Amino acid sequence: MQSSTSSNPASSWLSVAAVGIGAFALVTTEFLPVGLLPQISRELAISEGQTGLMVTLPGLLAALTAPLTLLWARTFDRRLVLCALLALLAISNVTVVMASDLWLLLLGRGLLGIAVGGFWTIGGTLGPRLRPEQAAKATSLIFSGVSIGTVAGVPAGTLLGELFGWRVVFSAAAALSVVVTLLLWRTLPRLPAQAGAGLTMLAEVLRLRKTRVGLVAVLLIFVGQFAAYTYLSPYLINEAGMSAVSLSAILLGFGAAGFVGNLAGGWAVGRSPAWTLIGTALLMGLPMLLLSGAASLAPAVVLLVMVWGVGFGLLPIAMQSWLFAMAPDRLEAMGAIFVSSAQVSIGIGALAGGLAVDHLGVPSALMLGGTLAILTAALILVSQYAAAIQVQWNPQR
Repeated sequence: MQSSTSSNPASSWLSVAAVGIGAFALVTTEFLPVGLLPQISRELAISEGQTGLMVTLPGLLAALTAPLTLLWARTFDRRLVLCALLALLAISNVTVVMASDLWLLLLGRGLLGIAVGGFWTIGGTLGPRLRPEQAAKATSLIFSGVSIGTVAGVPAGTLLGELFGWRVVFSAAAALSVVVTLLLWRTLPRLPAQAGAGLTMLAEVLRLRKTRVGLVAVLLIFVGQFAAYTYLSPYLINEAGMSAVSLSAILLGFGAAGFVGNLAGGWAVGRSPAWTLIGTALLMGLPMLLLSGAASLAPAVVLLVMVWGVGFGLLPIAMQSWLFAMAPDRLEAMGAIFVSSAQVSIGIGALAGGLAVDHLGVPSALMLGGTLAILTAALILVSQYAAAIQVQWNPQR
C-alpha cells in the first residue's frame, strides 16, 4: 500500500510548496476586491458598500465551512479534498468573471467562501504530515502563501485591474486555480484522514473561560481590521486624492510592511505572545484612527498605512500563538475555532465597514476599525493582569 507521506525529501518539499501556492491563490482571490472595489462598483452600478459584500460573504461561509469540514471530509483522502477545493476556487472565479449583477457576483464569492473554510481546516495542518521531522519549517512555508499573497498578489491584481479591467484579474485568478489544482494532484502523496475527536474536542475547548476571552479578542480585532481595510482603496482615492498608480504602490508597500511584520512576529512571540499581540493591536489601531483625520497630508497617509501594514503582518502569528498557548494540548481544535471565528469576523467587519461608509462616509470605517483594535489591546492587557492576580492568589493553579 502507498505510504501516506512521501519518503523522498525533495518530493515532500514540493508537496509543501504546492500547498503554500494554494494558500497564496486563496488569499489573493479572497482580498482582490479590496483593490478593485471602485472599478467593480462603477461597472455593475452598485454602491461601494454593496460591493464590499464580496468580502463579507466569503468570510461568513468560510466560518461555517471550517468546522463542518471535520464532518463531511473526515473519511476522504486529504489530497482529493484539497484538489476539489481548489477546483471550486476556479469555478468561483469564472462565475465572478461572468457576473452581470450583484447576485451572480455574490454566488461566485460564496463558492470561494466554501473553498477557503475547507482549505484552511485541512491544508493548514499538513506541514507536520508532509515533513514530520521539520514540521515548523513546513508549516511556516505553507503560511508564507498568506504573506506573499498580501505583498504581491493583491497589489499586482490592483495594477492589472487598472490596466486591463477587473474581469481580466479574476480570469487570471481562475487560471492560477486550475494550475494549482493540477500541481496538488501531481505532487501530493496519499493523505488518509486521521482519527480524531472532531467536534467533541471543539466543544471541550469552547468551555474554557480563557478561550472565550480569546474569541472576543479575535472578533474585535478582525472586525476592526476588515471594517477599515476593505475600504482602504476608496479612502486613498476619494479622500486622500491618490492616483491609480499611487494606490497600487501604497498597497504594495502595505503588503511589504506586512511581510516585515510577519518575520518580526516569529521573534516577538517567542518572548511573549500576549505582549506581542497588544503591540500588534496598537500598531493597527492607532494608524487607523489617525488616518481618519489625515487625508490631506499625503506623506503622513503613506507612513500611517505602512505602520498599519506592519501590525497586520504581525496579527496572524501573534493571535495564533496567544490562542495556542491557552490550550497547548488541543492545538487542532483551537486552530479550527480560530479559522472559523476569524473568517466570520472578516465578513462582519466588511459588512460593518460598508454600513458605516454608506451612511457616514469612508473615514468612519477607519474610525470604527481603529476603535475596535484599541479595545482589543485593552482586553488582552486586562486579561493578563487578571491572570497574574489569579496566579498570585492561587499559586498552586
